[in-house]
Amino acid sequence: MAVVKAGVVVLDCAEPEKLAEFYKGLLDAEQTDASANRVEIRGADGIRLAFRRDVNATPPSWPRPENSLQAHLDFIVDDLDDVERKVVSLGGRPLETKGAPGPHEERGYADPAGHSFTLRLEPSTAPKQG
Repeated sequence: MAVVKAGVVVLDCAEPEKLAEFYKGLLDAEQTDASANRVEIRGADGIRLAFRRDVNATPPSWPRPENSLQAHLDFIVDDLDDVERKVVSLGGRPLETKGAPGPHEERGYADPAGHSFTLRLEPSTAPKQG
């Protein structure tokens, strides 16, 4: 029998209700729990996120080193341009990444509270040509 029943990624922020609304819209999610200091959501594909009130929370300053990135979220998408429009309409903003390295086309963003996340295309399973 598994010791851990489920995992939830928790983001600290000053306004959990507002941040939950952003991710509910992005992930087509529903709210599953709420208290005075925490809101939890579950996305259509089962991803679980929670947002915990911390009035002293400061977002990471990635890519600047003074308050470097400690963790971020990756979301796999079919169409980067389409999802970028949704991110921006929900209050997120693109981050300048200047040719981020890696095998997948991806783009970096910040949510309304400043947490960074990445949208990336699912890698092709086709055999390499040439």
